[in-house]
Amino acid sequence: MTAVRSANGFDRPILPMIAPVLVIVGAAALLRLPVAQVHPRAAALLFLWIASDAMMLGLLSRTRRPGWRAGIAAMASAGMAVLSLSPPPIRAALFAMPWATMVPVVAIALHGGWGLWRVAARLRAWNPTDPDRWPSLLEEMLPRPLARLALAEARLLHLALFRWRAAPDIPAGAQAFAYHRHLQPMMIALLVISCIEITVTHLLVAHWSRAVAMVMFVISDVSLLYLIGLIKSLRLLPVLLTPAGVRLRAGLLVDRTIPYAAIAAVTANPDGETVRAPDSWNIALLAWPNMLICLSEPLPPRSRWRRDPVRAVALRLDEPGPFLDALRTRLDAEAG
Repeated sequence: MTAVRSANGFDRPILPMIAPVLVIVGAAALLRLPVAQVHPRAAALLFLWIASDAMMLGLLSRTRRPGWRAGIAAMASAGMAVLSLSPPPIRAALFAMPWATMVPVVAIALHGGWGLWRVAARLRAWNPTDPDRWPSLLEEMLPRPLARLALAEARLLHLALFRWRAAPDIPAGAQAFAYHRHLQPMMIALLVISCIEITVTHLLVAHWSRAVAMVMFVISDVSLLYLIGLIKSLRLLPVLLTPAGVRLRAGLLVDRTIPYAAIAAVTANPDGETVRAPDSWNIALLAWPNMLICLSEPLPPRSRWRRDPVRAVALRLDEPGPFLDALRTRLDAEAG
């Protein structure tokens, strides 16, 4: 079964998480059929039952004994899906049956009220120095995956739009090594080419359909913001040698700390066979790596498509020599 990554690898089933969404979206698409428009009450009740059943079965498949709050959250999610995805005639027929909307409305009210109460409690105990304060606050109002996604999107947009002259993120006691000087020119060229391509495509599509052109315009603008954020993150997030270990970073794409005790050796200019090995993780972007870190303790598989444990990490730095000397010094100090 397809799995998602957990603390020990990729052993958590993903089907129970996406199946309810697929079922609800599929049922919402069927509401556009003529037979549903002819019988709106029956279609509304059927959609409400399918959405509620899908969310509850998905919850039970993930957790054998879900708590009462999880059950209310599942029913509230089903109710919000029904109210937001139903066509206007189906939604009007549903509102014409107050007894049918009682359960989802009560679930939404309970879930929202409990979330607001928990938010107020967290605000009263607000700690500005707690790094997890915003994720914890959002998780009281949204499901955990959605809260983390919203927070990641907000951080990326803030990075892309505002942090133009910010200093690199280098914590106290850490030694930074840049890798952006060879990457930024290529990625800026990619950004310019993308802008030209998007402009030409938008003008051509606008002659055929203004609605499609507007959708493409929104998608392309968001993509450009993501690319700008990624380009800026290359400078702001360097590779670090921290007191705890090597913090490997590749912009917003990679952030993993490897303890010094888990490093067996470090070499420069790795050969192609080693870099392309199934148990090697190449985090160099758009260039051949010039540094290889061999691990004595393998990392979990980096994706559900690559099941081999990671035993070596390849990367590219702008100045590999100072990094190699500094890392070997720390490894010798750790061994001694």
